[in-house]
Amino acid sequence: MTRTIPDVDTDAGTGTGSDACTGTDALTGPDAGTVALAVTDGMLHFELSVAYEVFGDSLPSGAGPDYHVVACGPGAVRVGRFTLEPDYGLDHLRRAGTVIVPAWADVDEDPPAGLVDAVRAAHEAGARVVSFCTGAFVLAAAGLLDGRRATTHWVHTEALAARYPRVEVDPDVLYVDNGSVLTSAGKAAAMDLCLHLVRLDHGSSTANALARRLVVPPHRPGGQAQFVTTPVPAQGNHPLAELLPWVSERLDHPLTVEDLARQARMSSRHLGRHFRSVTGTTPLQWLLAQRIRHAQELLETTEDSVDAIAAATGMGTATTLRRHFNRAVGVPPDTYRRTFRSRPRPA
Repeated sequence: MTRTIPDVDTDAGTGTGSDACTGTDALTGPDAGTVALAVTDGMLHFELSVAYEVFGDSLPSGAGPDYHVVACGPGAVRVGRFTLEPDYGLDHLRRAGTVIVPAWADVDEDPPAGLVDAVRAAHEAGARVVSFCTGAFVLAAAGLLDGRRATTHWVHTEALAARYPRVEVDPDVLYVDNGSVLTSAGKAAAMDLCLHLVRLDHGSSTANALARRLVVPPHRPGGQAQFVTTPVPAQGNHPLAELLPWVSERLDHPLTVEDLARQARMSSRHLGRHFRSVTGTTPLQWLLAQRIRHAQELLETTEDSVDAIAAATGMGTATTLRRHFNRAVGVPPDTYRRTFRSRPRPA
């Protein structure tokens, strides 16, 4: 893996001060391309490694500038069974475009005041603040979730709601995007939120290419249920293993639940149960999500008209595509295309 964290000037210190590591690479203001990992004793290593795996490596060819990843902490910290030397102090969080707070090991303890203050200051400086799993407790302590919908690992949703009653805790989703504040559920949901961020920054094609490299599903919508019997289906190891690729190759067809049930050689009722078990959603919701994702790719990579894309994705008409696309993505197809066509690409 290509390491994108810069070498730190050893004369600047070891990161034990609030912003001790201030070598020549130090940022002078919020940088949209910088992803800062907020680390202190008591963090869990899985979510931290997920963030570094996604943002610390080179993006797929043609995606645009790579992310610049730094670790920020109060000094050498214990992360699970590992010791981590941060690149900068916690004060450096305010200079990043995106701040990620990994999972917090002991939710019965209050997170360190220095971490809470630094996360709050970063958000006030304009950073996009993200938490994985129980990292939501840090965001809640900073007041960033007050009046907002948020999630965490389903085991801890009741504790989060009880301790921070001003937070609207949703125990049934993989992640919640509030714009400048995002929270994910536990463990594998951190990967879903990471890919969602890449999708926001670089488009669906880049996120899908990155997902293929990581050997994970390209897109599980944030509204998908947390507690899924098989969250990430193993290829060929579930009842829909043959059906899902068959559907993906026929998105331009006006498929119905009955069509899917007939192809899978099962009743519509059994099909619905298997979809809930494998994907966490219904056949129609899953099919609509695939159509929207395909529309995103076509908007990013082709000059096809909205009418042509509506036909290619099985939406039928441009009006239908615009309605569903706007509801799912938050902007009309034309605006989405202009947004990603206007983003700089590498020479």
